[in-house]
Amino acid sequence: MSKVFYIALALVVLTVLLGATMPEQFGEVTGKINASITDKFGWYYVMISTFMVVFCIFLILSPIGKLKLGKPEDEPEFSSLSWFAMLFSAGMGIGLVFWGASEPLSHYLAPPTAKPETNEAFREALRSTFFHWGFHAWAIYGVVALGLAYFQFRKGEPGLISRTLRPLLGNKVEGLLGTIIDVLAVFATIVGVAVSLGMGAQQINGGLHYLFGVPNTFWVKVIIVIIVTILFLMSAWTGLSKGIQYLSNLNIVFAALLLFAVLFVGPTILILNMFSTSIGNLLENFIYMSFDVSPLNETKKAWMSDWTIYYWGWWMSWSPFVGIFIARVSKGRTIREFLIGVLMVPALLSFFWFSVFGTTAIELVKKVPAIGKMTVETQLFGIFHEMPMGIGLSILALLLICTFFITSADSATFVLGMQSTHGSLNPPNNIKVIWGISQSLIALVLIYAGGLGALQSAAIIVAFPFSFVLLGMMYSLYKDANRERLHLGLTLKPDKRFRRKEK
Repeated sequence: MSKVFYIALALVVLTVLLGATMPEQFGEVTGKINASITDKFGWYYVMISTFMVVFCIFLILSPIGKLKLGKPEDEPEFSSLSWFAMLFSAGMGIGLVFWGASEPLSHYLAPPTAKPETNEAFREALRSTFFHWGFHAWAIYGVVALGLAYFQFRKGEPGLISRTLRPLLGNKVEGLLGTIIDVLAVFATIVGVAVSLGMGAQQINGGLHYLFGVPNTFWVKVIIVIIVTILFLMSAWTGLSKGIQYLSNLNIVFAALLLFAVLFVGPTILILNMFSTSIGNLLENFIYMSFDVSPLNETKKAWMSDWTIYYWGWWMSWSPFVGIFIARVSKGRTIREFLIGVLMVPALLSFFWFSVFGTTAIELVKKVPAIGKMTVETQLFGIFHEMPMGIGLSILALLLICTFFITSADSATFVLGMQSTHGSLNPPNNIKVIWGISQSLIALVLIYAGGLGALQSAAIIVAFPFSFVLLGMMYSLYKDANRERLHLGLTLKPDKRFRRKEK
């Protein structure tokens, strides 16, 4: 076992002990740190996230985009269709089910600028949701995944975050500094996944409470987490090819069934119209929204702290996990092909998801205002209650949340095992079990210390130090890839010399 494992585990134990023994103080301190970061560095989160979008577009348009993620003779392992499906599965987790209806509905009832419950609020609700779950999120994932895939498959480095910084730090990546970077990546992954697991436990409990009267309490959430932890550890023990693959396929089936059931039972034509219109609305306002921090509007500034800044932090803390997964399935593709796929396809599918659930929720709340007053974790089930086949939709949603819970945690244990065993592609089962239990304990601690607010604070806090690693990854990737581009004499024009050399 490496130093990364022991140091990261010590940080997890310390966090769990503090949260379990001093929950009020823990929640208060994390809340204050979160408030300080969003108040003083909200502009930084906005700028760095937007810079990653610009960086990805630059690489797509530059000659660097011709470089392959692998050796010249390497070909993609998966078909384009299978690859797109895996990209969507990697980024689509509990969060989409948790926020699919609730976020657009929340923005409709309390929009950042428009008058609540108006047509303008409707448009702003979907535009804001698309913005949060769209190109910025996937650019953050893409930067991490691209750096890992480039240095691992083209340069022969271990699949560690620290090794992507070799052009910047040299051989220091193999010493103390590299260990610190990998520990930070492991801890960011644990917290990012714990946020999703915490949301999943809350929504499973909320659904059981709404449907069957099960008490919505912390101890019920403990039981839910224990049961699901046992299930995903059993899956992790069977290995990647069996457990994770089977559950990932099951996720896609459940998600597609739920999505199309709501599409056809809900206001179908309005959903499709809002999907198209909201994409245009987002593109029209994209540049302004990408840089806006609302320094002169306190109401919108507070809204951005709760939503936009939180999401940018969550995506950064989640990015090592998603990035490592995407990198593993992208060998053999060019940088241009990789980035176009990562930025466009999952974002468009997410837009469609939010159009279906968000439009349905907003139309229903006009008829049943009580839905808007429900807690976030029970809102989806309240919406289904007002629709045909409501019980069936609710049960299907619960199954989907459970399989997402298991798959996310299962995959995370594998990724954490890799990162803490020097990039091993087959980490020992005992390591995976330790990380599986650790992320479940942190999820429970965050729920115990303050519920959703504590989960959001944790994501923003852990993202701050990791954001500097992301900046280093971009610099290192550009430095090395541009040097290789110059060596190969690549230009934007078709280049026969390039084709000969790559072949």
